[in-house]
Amino acid sequence: MSQAPIQQKTEVNYPFQDSNLSLDERIQDLIGRMTLEEKVFCLSTAYAVPRLGIRGPQTVEGLHGLAQHGEAEWQPKETSPTTTFPQSYGLGHTWNPELIKAAAAAQARECRYLFHNKINPRAGLIVLSPNADLGRDPRWGRTEECFGEDPFHVATMSVAVTQGLQGNDPNHWDCASLMKHVLANSHEVGREDTSSDFDDRLFHEYYAVGFRKGIQQGGSRAYMACYNGVNGPPGCVHPMHREIAIKEWGQDGIICTDGGALGLLITHHKYRATEAEGARDCIKAGINIFLDKYQAPVQECLKKGWITETDLNESLTRSFRVLGKLGLLNPGNEEKYAYLAAGPEPWLTTEHQTLAKQVTDESIVLLKNNGLLPLNPQNTKNVLVVGRYADQVMFDWYSGKPPYAITPLEGIESAFQNVTFCTGENLAEATKLARAADVVIAICGNHPTGNGGWAKVERPSEGKESVDRLSMTLEEETDFLKDIFAANPNTVLVLYASFPYTINWSNKNLPAILFQTHCSQETGSALADALTGKTNPGGKLTQTWPQSIADLPPFRDYNIRKGRTYMYATKPPLFPFGFGLSYTTFTINTTRVTQAPDHLTVQVTATNSGSRSGYEVIQIYARYLNSQVERPNKQLIGFEKIKLDPQESHTLTIQISLSELAYWSTEQSRFMIEPGDIEIQIGNSSQNISATHRITIEAK
Repeated sequence: MSQAPIQQKTEVNYPFQDSNLSLDERIQDLIGRMTLEEKVFCLSTAYAVPRLGIRGPQTVEGLHGLAQHGEAEWQPKETSPTTTFPQSYGLGHTWNPELIKAAAAAQARECRYLFHNKINPRAGLIVLSPNADLGRDPRWGRTEECFGEDPFHVATMSVAVTQGLQGNDPNHWDCASLMKHVLANSHEVGREDTSSDFDDRLFHEYYAVGFRKGIQQGGSRAYMACYNGVNGPPGCVHPMHREIAIKEWGQDGIICTDGGALGLLITHHKYRATEAEGARDCIKAGINIFLDKYQAPVQECLKKGWITETDLNESLTRSFRVLGKLGLLNPGNEEKYAYLAAGPEPWLTTEHQTLAKQVTDESIVLLKNNGLLPLNPQNTKNVLVVGRYADQVMFDWYSGKPPYAITPLEGIESAFQNVTFCTGENLAEATKLARAADVVIAICGNHPTGNGGWAKVERPSEGKESVDRLSMTLEEETDFLKDIFAANPNTVLVLYASFPYTINWSNKNLPAILFQTHCSQETGSALADALTGKTNPGGKLTQTWPQSIADLPPFRDYNIRKGRTYMYATKPPLFPFGFGLSYTTFTINTTRVTQAPDHLTVQVTATNSGSRSGYEVIQIYARYLNSQVERPNKQLIGFEKIKLDPQESHTLTIQISLSELAYWSTEQSRFMIEPGDIEIQIGNSSQNISATHRITIEAK
């Protein structure tokens, strides 16, 4: 693939090109030089002003690696290879924000490389990532796009992604992080015409946390409005954008619609009679980028006086701030971005490939092990790999196409001497082969696009965009796994999937279970290393896995206090939030909690008391002992991941802002820290607590 020469900085012809001026001065000069037609055009994602030499940034998908080629019907098919990481759900399982930040930074480099070298006409600098929505229910069809169910965890990972994409210079971004979807977008069926309803406290304490912190701590200045209504008004016309995001959070950049949302406002929500009325309401609400056919409705609004050129100028002022941060108001390329666009194709570098492997390694969760794992390749002569997806790396609708992809089967074949493979479709053949094997590795789960085309999936347990799950049963448990296990008790289940399953039979009967999400180019190599102990699985779940779908509250009920997530659950889970096993054992030897006026300091000494190196995630929860307002059973307020060698001890010092203990006062419309007693819990999952400390918050 040839590389075009990097364009050099050229002479400044207009004040908006002068980087010595303030950004707002430059933007106002630019807007003053634009025609009304150009201003209307700049309400699109390709907002360029060719007459004045401004190239538009364009949007690109990037939930787990830059996507320049998608699986969805609507996505363009121009292809550029890009480094592809596990699905966002798997990224969440790493509990390693610094690692995820590095992955996002690698993605940003690939964005700049493609954009500046003009390799792909769809290359862009506004990355639609992260998805800061919360996985409040595992039946949600897009569970794989989120990091998990907990607001603190999701916010921490979202901040890491925004910082990685945008870089370390607040004035010169590598890329722009556009978060999605504001707000409470976790059902697919009916998302175009229904409302997610909940009280003001849940708005601020739960559903908005990832977006608020993504803006205030991560520095994102772009987000996408949801399709669904929020307590009534549809997302793209909701007053929360101006009243909360802009006024309270400081969101002074892009607020865009989801694809086709303007039309859905009329056809599905029935919110207005015409698209012109809808466009007016969108702009008045704060929308300044449309992913829709919007120009004719906006022109009609201008003609009727429903919006003015001043309204457009205000909208463009915010979106052009993102242009300025990306350096696109500058003539040519300044040196700031040159290194990102220079050198060999970044997806072919050892650096990016090694990073993809590390992220995939850390995303794998060990759900059960009675001692069968890790397997010793020297003592395991005959391995049967069975499963219809075992010889595939499957990509979801927001994936790129990696330069290579190692399938589970290929990874296992590279680790063991004698490997036999069958899909399992012929169960008699599979059980015969199982009886002859030393160990069976059964790879089961979902297809990330459901194998069904738009709005269709092949099995009830499948889910994706536009389709929610009707079942959480792993269909292979009904006959397939039971017969394989009967033929060979040394059967390892690799759950190769995008979301939780109610695998009660497998958990009770099978000796070992690993959980791995889809899409990584290093899928097979990471799986093989986890199976053989070359790496030690250290991933932790980020969602509560129920024992039965019947244990879940009604799907459309957004009041999570009615028994949803680990914070409010009333029924025992199959696997709790934060859970994940290891091939070694960790102990928490000493803990200490000290208070300061604005923070807590938690000191934890952890020891690897086993015989293998491994990762552990120290998790810190708060339980409110005598609150006068309704609080969760417990909530995550801090965590840190640590790697320890055998018999190694290390003392962690984790500082937690007291603001993490605050609740939203509906009377005063602000966060408040309630006086009273709080139990600080320290452990390695939401249920496995090793130490507790009682603190008292004094009244002020």
